[in-house]
Amino acid sequence: MSFRRSLLSAAGLVAVLALTACSPVVALDAADDSESVNCATISSRLPSGLTDGAGGEIARRETNAQGTAAWGSPAVVLLRCGLEPPAADPRCIEVNGIDWISDDSDAPRYRFITFGRTPATEVIIDSEAISGSSVLVDLAPAVGALAPAGDVKCQDLGDITLPAPAPQ
Repeated sequence: MSFRRSLLSAAGLVAVLALTACSPVVALDAADDSESVNCATISSRLPSGLTDGAGGEIARRETNAQGTAAWGSPAVVLLRCGLEPPAADPRCIEVNGIDWISDDSDAPRYRFITFGRTPATEVIIDSEAISGSSVLVDLAPAVGALAPAGDVKCQDLGDITLPAPAPQ
C-alpha cells in the first residue's frame, strides 16, 4: 500500500472514530434485576438493528445502564430487562411466541412488557417512527432465549370460562 493510501486510510479511521465518539450515549435507568444472568442472556442476543418497516434498518445505540438497549437516532426503541413480572392483564398479546402486555396510555409511545418471564423485559416504541409489531418480531429470538416461568401465558377471551349467571 502506498504512503498516500495509508495516510488516507488512517485519516478516514480517525474521522470515523471521532464521529463515533461524538455519538451520545442513551441514558436509561437500570431495572432492579438488570444484573441477573437471565438479563445477560437476553442482552447478548439482542440484534444490532431493527427492521423499520420500509425495508431499512434502525441501528442499535450504546446505553449507560446494565440490561438496557436502544435503537435509532434519536432513540425510537428502548429496552430494559430486570423488571418485576406483571400480573395477568387483558391487554396481553402474543407475538412470535412471546407474550406481551401492551400499554397505549402514552400513545404514540407504546409500552410492552413481557408476561410470564422472570425477570420481565420492557420495550418502549415510538409508533410514529417504527412499527411496534416489527420490533417485537425482531426482539423475539433474544427475549425467547429466556424460557417462560411455568405454564403462564396470555389467554384468548374464548379460552376463559365465565361463571354461569346466578339464578334469579
